[in-house]
Amino acid sequence: MNVLMVDLVNQYKRIEQEINKAVLNVFNHGRFINGPEVSQFAENLAQYLNVKHVVPVANGTEAILIALMGLGIQPGDEVIVPAFTYIATVEVIAFLRAVPVLVDVDMATFNINVGQIEEAISERTKAVIPVHLYGQAANMQQILEIARQHNLGVIEDNAQSLGAEYTFSDGHRQKTGTMGDIGTTSFFPTKNLGGYGDGGAIFTDSDELYKKMRMIANHGQNKKYFHKYVGLNSRLDTVQAAILNVKLKYLDEYISKRQQAAKMYDERLADIEQIILPSVQQDRTHVFHQYTITLKTNNRDELKQYLADKGIPTQIYYPLPIHWQEAYKQIVKLPVSLDNSEFLSEHVLSLPMHTELTEEHIDFVSETIKSFFRNK
Repeated sequence: MNVLMVDLVNQYKRIEQEINKAVLNVFNHGRFINGPEVSQFAENLAQYLNVKHVVPVANGTEAILIALMGLGIQPGDEVIVPAFTYIATVEVIAFLRAVPVLVDVDMATFNINVGQIEEAISERTKAVIPVHLYGQAANMQQILEIARQHNLGVIEDNAQSLGAEYTFSDGHRQKTGTMGDIGTTSFFPTKNLGGYGDGGAIFTDSDELYKKMRMIANHGQNKKYFHKYVGLNSRLDTVQAAILNVKLKYLDEYISKRQQAAKMYDERLADIEQIILPSVQQDRTHVFHQYTITLKTNNRDELKQYLADKGIPTQIYYPLPIHWQEAYKQIVKLPVSLDNSEFLSEHVLSLPMHTELTEEHIDFVSETIKSFFRNK
């Protein structure tokens, strides 16, 4: 059976005519930079998220960089970030010569351990970046309460959880990326809302931050050749915006398909004592950018190879926590223990997860995992 980690080709084929029409329209009008599709996509995404402003940018990494610049992060400032995340979240802090302050993650959700944030705050702390990892929100109510108490900026790294929701204790719900001062996302092709190339976006309800970040993304200028801020060139191409405009209409459908696939995995893998299945918190929805299991045993790599031998791809997100990365050992600040991050890096395994998974695919993957543990 041909099982893919991600199947973008068959997803494209379902909307082929719409995509082709949108792209050809760009070729016909010829406005490849800042064409009308870019502003239209910003409006459509803002409406979907129920947020005032969206700034489309070149990729998710630059989205976080511009967000930090928007908050005025300076060399020597400290920014709190989870140790178990993709490197982009941390590298932009280092790029600005600020200090990444690492805290641990929660074992159940893989998201930032809220209980350690206050321990990590110093007089130099200026912001915290919760990462909504694998498709589920961090504990935003407590994060926002701590941030308000200590006057910290909050940047939500929403690259993996676009469309997920969080419910506050008073009952109101918000989509991830819209609760802090700034939210960021990536449109890398494998994301739940992915383009056919690089892309990213920044969201905010602040008029002031919107104006500043929009200028930073455009060489620091609001008027051509007049530069108010040190900026960079970070634009979402018109072709990508046209593609994303089409795919945004299907995002909730894509999320539903991923949730259905996750439910099938849950049902079929529930009786395997050696693994822990993804935990979905009652106050949150999970959009399953990844379906990640945690092995209680020490044979994760052996299972990965066993599945590969059967034609089943898997991925390890992430094999090293940030403080074990060679480039960051001398840069990061480690005020708390990072036991969970270290454990997870050696025990997590992400299974195939995409919109084109069938019940037969999931049966095959699940039965192969069961056969591995039966032979142990």
